[in-house]
Amino acid sequence: MWSILHSMKTVQVVLGEALLRAADREARRSRVNRSALIRQALGYYLRQRERLVLEARHRRGYERQPVPPGEFDLWDEVLAWPES
Repeated sequence: MWSILHSMKTVQVVLGEALLRAADREARRSRVNRSALIRQALGYYLRQRERLVLEARHRRGYERQPVPPGEFDLWDEVLAWPES
């Protein structure tokens, strides 16, 4: 336990009263302390931002080099519902 706490840093965050009350309610509901809730929320936010950055990069790549016509025609046949 000491090694985990030793690697953490204390920061000061300013929150409005309404946001703080909502965070405290959610922390109680989730049975975690306020710090854990904020760590989880920040981790979630950062993962989502990274996903959005990767999706944008992917989209720009396809805009620069569009898929040639017929590239995925084979998949259309494989994924199609069978004829009854």
